[in-house]
Amino acid sequence: MMPLNRRQIAWRAAQDVPDGAYVNLGIGIPTLVADYKPAEREIVFHSENGILGVGPAPAPGEEDPDLINAGKTLVTLLPGGAYFTHSDAFLMIRGGHLDLALLGAFEVAIGGDLANWTTDDPNMSPGVGGAMDLAVGAREVRVLMQHMTAKGEPRLKRRCRYPLTAPGCVKRIYTDHAVLDVAADGFILREMIPGLDVATLQGMTDAPLHVPAPPGVIATPPL
Repeated sequence: MMPLNRRQIAWRAAQDVPDGAYVNLGIGIPTLVADYKPAEREIVFHSENGILGVGPAPAPGEEDPDLINAGKTLVTLLPGGAYFTHSDAFLMIRGGHLDLALLGAFEVAIGGDLANWTTDDPNMSPGVGGAMDLAVGAREVRVLMQHMTAKGEPRLKRRCRYPLTAPGCVKRIYTDHAVLDVAADGFILREMIPGLDVATLQGMTDAPLHVPAPPGVIATPPL
């Protein structure tokens, strides 16, 4: 059983982004999604620091140090893309103009509660950034994250122990082990990595798993 790496999580999430969508890419794993947009789809990626039309990471030697996303990662600008002020970027978020927000998270709880801005680590500087605005401003929120912490604790919870970014906002979750939808009393298992069984995944998950149909198998390229 081989968990997905960060790029494979991003690849899997990219396959579900619909044609014509305007999508914010949050800091962390979500920023990698722009590298794996299906070629046949027109998707406009938004960055909260003031970009529409974010493209994939630049090729070596083609980097522009002035072109970065909200996570300060170097990006490219696709034809038709635009730069604008930070305030205009948030007007788009708060005005309900984004179809989808792909965000990282520390924890997600049943019902879709999101905790992604601070932990109990005294060495971590808390920073909610635009997460609260995206959680309530985007038409749909999906999360990309590791299934468990570095200490082996579940991130999918009955109740978040960290301060909430927003309640009831997350609809779907992509982890290094599974794809799950959010339910009012647990998580609905849709896909798992090869070699993983439901009982093992439940042992990695604090909240109940529901399996209404045989889960699919996540098949990603070797990124």
